[in-house]
Amino acid sequence: MSPAMLKMWVSLIGMGLMFVAIVAIYISRYKVKHGFIRAITAIIAYLCMIVGGIIMVYVVFSGPTGV
Repeated sequence: MSPAMLKMWVSLIGMGLMFVAIVAIYISRYKVKHGFIRAITAIIAYLCMIVGGIIMVYVVFSGPTGV
């Protein structure tokens, strides 16, 4: 697999994690009423958002692949 394709898949994973975070935050705030499950869902959502953001920063600042 070329470096460009690998970088594409990594960026798609980052975007997917951000989408999962958006859905989990929505579920945590508006659908779940139990406090413990709500907190766990929110923690998972924010972890996904942080990891997705780090992946996106890495992809953007790593520069072009040269292929």
